[in-house]
Amino acid sequence: MKKILLVVFMLLSIKTFASYILIPMDAETQKNHLKAYGITYWTLEQQLKVKWLLNYRGGSFLLPDSERIQKECQIRGVSFEVLSNSKAESILEEISSPSKNMEAVVLEKAPKIAVYTPKGKLPWDDAVTMVLTYAEIPYETIYDEEVLEDGLLLFDWLHLHHEDFTGQYGKFYANYRTAAWYIEEKKEAEALATKLGFDKVSEEKLAVAKKIRDYVIGGGFMFAMCSATDSFDIALSAEGVDICEPMFDGDPSDPSYQSKIEYNRTFAFKDFTLERSPMVYEFSSIDMTQKRRIPKMTDYFTLMDFSAKWDPIPTMLCQNHTALVKGFMGQTTAFTRDEIKSNVLVMGENKTNGEAKYIHGIKGKGFFTFYGGHDPEDYTHRVGDPKTELDLYPTSPGYRLILNNVLFPAAKKKKQKT
Repeated sequence: MKKILLVVFMLLSIKTFASYILIPMDAETQKNHLKAYGITYWTLEQQLKVKWLLNYRGGSFLLPDSERIQKECQIRGVSFEVLSNSKAESILEEISSPSKNMEAVVLEKAPKIAVYTPKGKLPWDDAVTMVLTYAEIPYETIYDEEVLEDGLLLFDWLHLHHEDFTGQYGKFYANYRTAAWYIEEKKEAEALATKLGFDKVSEEKLAVAKKIRDYVIGGGFMFAMCSATDSFDIALSAEGVDICEPMFDGDPSDPSYQSKIEYNRTFAFKDFTLERSPMVYEFSSIDMTQKRRIPKMTDYFTLMDFSAKWDPIPTMLCQNHTALVKGFMGQTTAFTRDEIKSNVLVMGENKTNGEAKYIHGIKGKGFFTFYGGHDPEDYTHRVGDPKTELDLYPTSPGYRLILNNVLFPAAKKKKQKT
């Protein structure tokens, strides 16, 4: 009888004293913030639920305790703490207090991820692809053919590689028109457009942009960085209008195209002016790159503070171990505040320069997030620069924002107004 009671006591003790794993996400404790997201994603893949503790120690994760999860954390170099059932309950009680700007959001399933990128693109050409690989989060690549054949319906989350949806080949003409890679990419884009039944690359890219638009409206999650942000909106706004000069599509642009732009078709931007010159490495007035005068040493943007209980979505997307994040450049570095629609939420900004860096909105039943810049840990990434070694930046706040968006679709989605 005593032996039976001892066994029962031991089982109760195990349940009481080791029921949860906490993956802390604060600056002081976590050794590898980026791989911590990978652990969370991996746990969801095992059909286990995770609680995302918004604003608690940098947006920590509460996982069910198991030897497998502990071992996976050790293998990947992710800091973790084993909590008793009573300690976990105490944390959740603290978070639920109306006086605390915190919330516990349940993550239910691992979202299926697609990266929109041309075949053959090197992984280090794109920050999202790099950080997904580093965090060991699986993804699939798709491009125009798959998108036009409704392949997006297979995915929960879509990232747009820094694409040019306007058909102007990234506005690289001035500096790279004689470069072998530029000539080859232009040739490949034209061949693909012809294969898909389009006369021009701009027409084919518009069709792709409209498919992506429909994917979001239908309930998809879209994330874009750098030139994929503004060129996407520009393409939608210029439907039926030729905004490409002859070196891009073989015929002149519409001389009055600016007056024919339809801003009501865009996701995020309004009242912008297009850059007509093919010799200028810029799409429109949306981008702040040429207008900003910020030294590298003082180039930071601030994450906004939201109510975790009333605004859990932007709170999720802004989880970090610091509110001040290093700035970084790109073809589209940041967004002009006056040209952002009023129903779009600014989540990261540089107030002194009047620019938005990180924005979010709802479109139909879906969501989109635009993040300015090319690579959070490569301030002025240029064509041909070596890739960023994320082993050197395992606690990068700028990269954390990307991974917040990756996990966002795992949360149970509440009904939103269009």
